[in-house]
Amino acid sequence: MLLRKISAHLCACFFIVQMSVATAADVVIGVPNWPSVQATAHVLKVAMEKKLGLTVELQNGSNDTVIKAIDAGSMHVHPEVWLPNLVHLKRQFVDGKKTIRMNPNSVDGTQAMCVTKGTAERTGIKDLSELRNPEMASQFDSNGDGKGDIWIGAEGWGSTTIERIRARSYGYDQTMSLMVMEENEALDMVDGAVNDNKNVVFFCYTPHHMFATHDLVKLNEPPHDATQWTIVQPSPTPGWLEKSRAAVAWDTAKLHINYAASLETEQPDAAAMLSKVALDNEMLTKMTYALVVEKQDPAVYAEKWVEENQAAVDTWFQ
Repeated sequence: MLLRKISAHLCACFFIVQMSVATAADVVIGVPNWPSVQATAHVLKVAMEKKLGLTVELQNGSNDTVIKAIDAGSMHVHPEVWLPNLVHLKRQFVDGKKTIRMNPNSVDGTQAMCVTKGTAERTGIKDLSELRNPEMASQFDSNGDGKGDIWIGAEGWGSTTIERIRARSYGYDQTMSLMVMEENEALDMVDGAVNDNKNVVFFCYTPHHMFATHDLVKLNEPPHDATQWTIVQPSPTPGWLEKSRAAVAWDTAKLHINYAASLETEQPDAAAMLSKVALDNEMLTKMTYALVVEKQDPAVYAEKWVEENQAAVDTWFQ
């Protein structure tokens, strides 16, 4: 009787394991925390499921988490790797270990610091370097502590680390409080400032819907100069901030889909598709507007997008 119970228990366990394996996703897409990457992730999911009949799972994670999970084999896709923001990860996993492939097609992006038009008119600010002036900085003091406030990005963004470096390089880290918060909170802050005619300065980038919803002014900076752009990552190098400098404008960003090299043998059709996906700035801007401003469900929106852009999607599978 005992042996029969043990045997039955083992069979049940084996059945559960088999079911777990059978229902495991063919492709796992990592999803960081900004709108365009979330939209692209859902579009890729729908396209692979409809065209290839694969089971595709979405998992949230920071840039670092997703890239390292792809290297380890527990994820397969990062839908939007920004360069130069994550060039250190590209060097390690795409160029070095070669465990990750990078789609050669890219979307151009921009990164800067912006104010609203009303802010520019009230304060007279034109150049980013003006924020190191305590009198100018005080006009951006939102909590009465005597220092201005500036949103430099969200936790886990490659750009957030670089904006810390830029603040120190320009000198406004001494006059401004560097705020790190999720993008939806930051955009609520911008909305509130516009409604209340208050001054606000914040990290801005394209592709993004923020330029469609507000009249924004990019603060002037010296043009990008690679010789003046030294970025040392926070870990494991001690004194990384002091060893870095970036008191010039960002270079043009390049946004690439990255995917696991292992897909070339495990899911070759998916790998081939991921190597051919081509999007553009206008597409991504419209996607972010639909998800954030119109508050469309990303899964429903992706279904509709793939259907309405069938000709473009078909080229990914040729």
